[in-house]
Amino acid sequence: MSETTAATGVPEALAEPVTRVRPGWMSLLFFANIALWLGVYAPIQVLLPQQAELLDAANKETVFGIVTGTGALMALIANPAIGLLSDRTCSRFGRRHPWTVTGAVIAAAGLLVLAVAPDVVVMTIGWCLVQAGLNGMLATLMSGIADRVPVGQRAQVGGLVGIAQMLGTVLGAVVVVVMLDLAGLPLGYAACAVIVLAGAAAFVLRTPDARLPPTHRPSGELRQILATLRVSPRRHPDFAWAWACHFMINLGNAFGTLYLLFFLKDAVHYPDPDSGLLIMMGLYGAALVAGALFAGHFSDRSGRRKPYVLVSSVVMAAAALLLVLWQTWPVALIASPLLGVGFGVYMAVALALLTQVLPAAQDRAKDLGVVNIANSLPQVVAPLLTTLILEWLGGYPALFAASAVATLLAGALVTRVRAVR
Repeated sequence: MSETTAATGVPEALAEPVTRVRPGWMSLLFFANIALWLGVYAPIQVLLPQQAELLDAANKETVFGIVTGTGALMALIANPAIGLLSDRTCSRFGRRHPWTVTGAVIAAAGLLVLAVAPDVVVMTIGWCLVQAGLNGMLATLMSGIADRVPVGQRAQVGGLVGIAQMLGTVLGAVVVVVMLDLAGLPLGYAACAVIVLAGAAAFVLRTPDARLPPTHRPSGELRQILATLRVSPRRHPDFAWAWACHFMINLGNAFGTLYLLFFLKDAVHYPDPDSGLLIMMGLYGAALVAGALFAGHFSDRSGRRKPYVLVSSVVMAAAALLLVLWQTWPVALIASPLLGVGFGVYMAVALALLTQVLPAAQDRAKDLGVVNIANSLPQVVAPLLTTLILEWLGGYPALFAASAVATLLAGALVTRVRAVR
C-alpha cells in the first residue's frame, strides 16, 4: 500500500489496495460480521416474532411486519448516510473505525430498549435504533474490504463475509433459544447487545484504519453532498445493474426466510417450530459454507464473477420451487441446504463484483451504503408484499413462488454488467 501511495501521490486511504490482507485481519473482520449479523437475524428470526405474539397474538404477523418494515426504512437512511460521513471523516483514529464503534453502541442501546419494550411503539423505536446502528456498522465494515483488499482476493474475503452472515444467523438462533429457556426475551436481547459490542471492539482495536488527510476531504455544500447519495444509472450502468441484481437476490431470500418460524407453525404444522428452525438453519449453514468456500476460491483464480451469480440464482429458485409444490417437513429439509449453497455461492462473489463497479475511491463507503440499501430495502418491501401474498394471493406456495421469480430475475440482471466477467 505504501509503495502505491508513494508512486501515485494518492493518500493511503484513497489508494487502490495491492497488498494481500493477512489471515489475522480476515479473522477479525469475520468475527465482527458474525456479531453484526447475529444482532440483525437473532431478533428477526426468533425474538421479534415471539415478542409480536406476546404483545398481540391475534395480529402477530401484522405487528411483526410493521416493526421490521419501519426498522428497514431506518436502515435505508442510516447505511448510505453513515457511509457518506465516514468518507469525509479525518479523525486521527481513521475514517471507518469511529463509525463502527458508534454504530455498535447505538445498536446495543436499541437491543436493550427492545428487552424492556412494553408495547408495539417502544418495540418499533428499539428496532429502529438497532437497524440504524448495525447498518452504520455494516457500511464501514464493507468499505474496509474496498479500502484494504486487492481485487484478486475479494471473492475469498467475500466468501468469509457470507459465511459470517450465516454463522451469525445460526449462532443467533442458538443463543437466543438458550437465553429464552433460561430467562425469557430480555436476556436474549441483552446477549445480542454484548456480542455486537464485543465484535466491533475486537475489530477496531486490532486492525489499522488509514487516516484521510483534511486536504483530501470531499468538499461541497450540504445540498451537493446529499446529491451524491444518488448514483446515476446513466453514468454508471454497471453499478446500477449490479445493484438491481443484489436487490432481487435479497428480496428472494427475504421471501424465503423472513417467515420461516410462522411457516413451520402454520403450514408444516411441525410440533416444535423453534427446534425445527434450528435444524433447518444448521443444514442451510453447512451448505452455505461449502458454497461460499468453493465459489470464493475458484472465482478469484479465474477472475470470473457472473457465472457464479447465474448458478446461485438457479439453485435458490429450485429450493423455493420445492416448497411451492410441497409444504412438508422432509421437503423443507431438502430445500434448506439448496438455498444455503445457492446463497453461499452468491455471497462469495457478490462483494467482489460490487466493489469492482464502484464509481469513485473517495466515495467507497457512501457507494457501498447505496449498495447496502439493496440489503435493507427488501426488508421494507418483503413484509408488506408477504402480508398481501399470504392473505390474498395463495398463501405460502405463492410466497415461495415469488422467491423463485425474484432470484431468477437477479440472474438475468447480472448478465447486463459489462465491466466484470
